[in-house]
Amino acid sequence: MNAVEPPASVPVSVPVEGSQVLYVSFGSPVRADGSQEYAPQRRAAIVTEVDPGDAGRVGLVVFNPTGQHFRPLGLGGGVYDASGTTPGSWHWREDG
Repeated sequence: MNAVEPPASVPVSVPVEGSQVLYVSFGSPVRADGSQEYAPQRRAAIVTEVDPGDAGRVGLVVFNPTGQHFRPLGLGGGVYDASGTTPGSWHWREDG
């Protein structure tokens, strides 16, 4: 029997409050020439809440070198992206 890969928007493991994940920041606004002063970066984050209807959407506290950033579900939270490249998304750490 062939294994079926889940879509990239569905996490393989279900996150719970306290899960350590990585968040992709938005970076600074894109300029007219397409450049950004600050490009999106991966940041350490901890899951603070999980959407009961969509385990791929979570609330997060994100740890930046200069402080903390909060992405609660009430403000959109973070959505799962297996590729780990979409700004505003989260993904599992490569070390598990």
